Amino acid sequence: MSTIREIWQEHVEWRGQILKLAKADIIKTYSGAALGWAWALIKPTLTIAVFWFAFTYGLRGGGPVSGYPFILWMIPGFTAWFFMGDMLNGGANAIRRYRYLVTKMKFPVSTIPTFVTLATLAIHIALLIIVMLIFVATGHYPDIYWLQIPIYMFFMTIFFVFWALFASMLGAMSRDFLNLVKSIKQPIFWMSGILWDVNKINIPWMQKLLYFNPITYIATGYRNCFIYKVWFWEEPLQLSIFILLFIITVLMALWAYKKLIREIPDVL
Repeated sequence: MSTIREIWQEHVEWRGQILKLAKADIIKTYSGAALGWAWALIKPTLTIAVFWFAFTYGLRGGGPVSGYPFILWMIPGFTAWFFMGDMLNGGANAIRRYRYLVTKMKFPVSTIPTFVTLATLAIHIALLIIVMLIFVATGHYPDIYWLQIPIYMFFMTIFFVFWALFASMLGAMSRDFLNLVKSIKQPIFWMSGILWDVNKINIPWMQKLLYFNPITYIATGYRNCFIYKVWFWEEPLQLSIFILLFIITVLMALWAYKKLIREIPDVL
């Protein structure tokens, strides 16, 4: 509890700086390019276009999913993945990327993963607005199920804040951990149901096992809002598994922070 209280107090006291650094992180990421932050939207748009073409006209045959064109089924899950995929690597590298805040000034280490997450979230929100406009432009107008989009966004953000705290502490101590995270990113992507429907798996135990991947839960949750029209409380098993994974992630983050916080400045 003392560790939680310490982290909370640091976030309250430095809340203004956290927001300023989140803005600065976006500017820093895309500085030096003529189009600037627009690349944050261009890159995922091109990726979606390539996968849509490959799976519609190549590997998949172009059939609709749950009554929606494949491209509309794909983009909600992909939009969630762009945030989560960036946070897998970016979260683990957060403290190393901003090492000067640790080594050259007295800045609360626990807030570094938070402003990195908020910067990534800002880009995610912009991309999500584009997704909504695409649905409206194709005749699929907002309904009551869209109201739970902020809920899934909150679940995703708070989970990856603690993931980033845990992973960045270990990443600051060991480059091997960073290399491990980079190496498992692609396997996680292909096993997370971003490009295929987890609900279509006919083996019950395997379907339940896949929901122990939080990325699967969030990607499916976004599709519940746009495609399947399912409330988050109507899937209590999936929600319970996600809460369990979140609690485990929080405990690992608190353990890593308490154990490594004094050693990180010397290592960096």
